[in-house]
Amino acid sequence: MPTTDPTLARFYDQKLNWRDCGRDKCSLLTVPLDYADPAGKTLHLAVLEVPAQGHRIGSLVVNPGGPGGSGVQYAAAGSLQFDPVQCVGTKQLDQLVAFDPDPDTDAERAEMDGLIRAFGDGCLTHSGDLTRHMSTREAARDMDILRAALGERKLDYLGASYGTFLGATYADLFPHHVGRFVLDGAIDPSLSNEQLSLQQAHGFETALRAYVTDCVDRGSCFLGDSVDGGLLKIKSFLLAVDKKPLPTGGDRQLTEGLATLGIWMPLYVKSYWSQLTAGLKQAMDEGTGSNLLGLADLYTSRGPSSYNDNSMEALYAVNCLDHDDYIPTSDVPSHFAQFEKVSPTFGRAFAYGLSTCSDWPVQTGQHTVALHAKGAPPIVVVGTTRDPATPLKWAQALAAQLDSGTLITRDGDGHTGFQRGNSCVDAAVEGWLIKGDVPKPDLKC
Repeated sequence: MPTTDPTLARFYDQKLNWRDCGRDKCSLLTVPLDYADPAGKTLHLAVLEVPAQGHRIGSLVVNPGGPGGSGVQYAAAGSLQFDPVQCVGTKQLDQLVAFDPDPDTDAERAEMDGLIRAFGDGCLTHSGDLTRHMSTREAARDMDILRAALGERKLDYLGASYGTFLGATYADLFPHHVGRFVLDGAIDPSLSNEQLSLQQAHGFETALRAYVTDCVDRGSCFLGDSVDGGLLKIKSFLLAVDKKPLPTGGDRQLTEGLATLGIWMPLYVKSYWSQLTAGLKQAMDEGTGSNLLGLADLYTSRGPSSYNDNSMEALYAVNCLDHDDYIPTSDVPSHFAQFEKVSPTFGRAFAYGLSTCSDWPVQTGQHTVALHAKGAPPIVVVGTTRDPATPLKWAQALAAQLDSGTLITRDGDGHTGFQRGNSCVDAAVEGWLIKGDVPKPDLKC
């Protein structure tokens, strides 16, 4: 086993106590709440093990992204009681999710700030010190304890979306503990919050343009016979919903915030484009927002009466610890021009992302930096040409930053590249994870 910090010996020496969990195995991993105080409070993290379907070659640790996506559900649609961050109730979270992403007045901007401030205060009230120790760097250190508890000298890892940032952080902290790594739908760790928001705004605009182009090319498109005209129709629709939310047949209305999420969600998976069409046609032609609300709820993991998991709460809690370069809401309008240039449809909504954590109750002072993982074996990075959430240029940048990065480029739509119907990508990723065959340099699929 690799040499590790002796002050953490009780964590690195632990054995996982597996129990039956349906068809799989479940356990709890104990880690320190605060790595600066390893003798203090501890956390229990859920671990779910899916048995190999044949010859076992080792443990593959996975992370689905988010941040906040469930690792155990990603592994095998499992569930387990552990230590989730909890912040607010369903009604309060509904208010935040549905709120205008482009507040038009000082009063609306003040209300948005108040909702986020109350959300952060709720995290501290209900989850205490956990709210202070959910950074990616701390999660990466947890992952090395998991590696040891699994009895592995090296960590084999498949991370998607945010999981690429977690994986790259781990590789930079523990380069000599890295086994076979795949980082799919990569985030560029060197970017500031402003750069991330600006480039992601462009990514979603690119994906929406691809959707509208497909609609127009098929003929008889409900958005009209030109791509620019179709995009303008969607933008006009969002502005109309801002002024007058649509009924949904229930006690929740389709606000501009929910309509935006309902449009974003299908852009992650091309097979959902037909559902986006159904949702937009229903809203535009019938004045009803139930279909788009359903897509927004899928995006935020909301069930019929409450949220199915804590992914939205974890999303804020992690991001606000990782990035301490947010700006006051009052400064956001000065950034509108550059955001609307790259994303006429969503630019202002992404611009307000610059202020999300400006009044978060925990300020860490952390800033993102380039990660190199010097001394690590090859690390495979996957990027997709029209990925809305993690633009291809992020994957290109991460592969270049990592001393041993090697890039696979998937030409396609949707978020992430592995298991998205591209046999070239799948063969290269599986060849690396299973056989240790390094993909050809700068492989295009």
